[in-house]
Amino acid sequence: MKTGHYKQYSEHLIEKYGEKVYKLPVNLPGTCPNRDGTLGLGGCVFCDSKGSGFDCLPNTESIRQQLEENKVFFRRRFNAKKFIAYFQAFTNTYVPLERFQENILQAASVDDLVGISVSTRPDCVNDRYLDFLAEVKERQNLEINIELGLQTVNYRTLDRINRGHTLAEFVDAVLRVKRHGFETCVHLILNLPWDDMADVRENAKLLSALGVEYVKLHSLYVVRDTVLGDMFRKGEIGIISLDDYIERVAEFLVYLDPEMVIQRLVGKGPRADLLFSNWGISWWLVKQRIEEYLVNNDIHQGGKFDYLNGKAVRSLLPAD
Repeated sequence: MKTGHYKQYSEHLIEKYGEKVYKLPVNLPGTCPNRDGTLGLGGCVFCDSKGSGFDCLPNTESIRQQLEENKVFFRRRFNAKKFIAYFQAFTNTYVPLERFQENILQAASVDDLVGISVSTRPDCVNDRYLDFLAEVKERQNLEINIELGLQTVNYRTLDRINRGHTLAEFVDAVLRVKRHGFETCVHLILNLPWDDMADVRENAKLLSALGVEYVKLHSLYVVRDTVLGDMFRKGEIGIISLDDYIERVAEFLVYLDPEMVIQRLVGKGPRADLLFSNWGISWWLVKQRIEEYLVNNDIHQGGKFDYLNGKAVRSLLPAD
């Protein structure tokens, strides 16, 4: 469903590159500092042992193999010609610098790429890694995008989900990424059990104030054999209704900078071991319900984007 009520990623890519662009996921063996004891153990309460890259090819294949195989698939199915290499699973900057450089250079050597997207944690963003990416961007003429998993601006909820970092590390990471001239994509979960509508609004306002370019919204899914899964089975947490989630997405969008691009309105869980995902219906149907709600209620992204640049003193300014 096409709607002008929010800024869609697919349309943005067509405007930017003149045609559709497809992401090629890269799956590398890895972990994160919130698993191996550097910052904590066990990871976030919702995360299983596979990280977030459950749609990827096996990580036993080389980076080039994964990219080339995925290119063949997208070319056959969609006649695709332009691609973004997407380092998706786990924390892709949580490796020694030399290995990180090698990984990025392998991806950059693949033909028909227009960009590289690197998924990581806010506390794993370091200037040395960003300096190298800046060299690759200039030398290879590739767009660089850093994806940061935040999930919520509520620092108390960050602690409850055992995120391993606070809001300060996220702000620092965004500012460093912007200083290096890269675009930033932020992941948010709008229906964490400890967040309310005020947190939804503050998510939108903080990302807008920081000038974030892209956002991915995820609905919370619950995986078996995770801390969250145990809490769910024991009835220690509840999950809001689909109607409530739709209202939260709408509230988020109406406070968001209208220039920010929405890469995703709803997430999807792994195919196996799920205790809860998207209220038992397809993620596509959830997306459709959200878009219908926006249209039926005449809700537009940025409708309440009026809070920056000294809102309280505007009435004191002389007329233009």
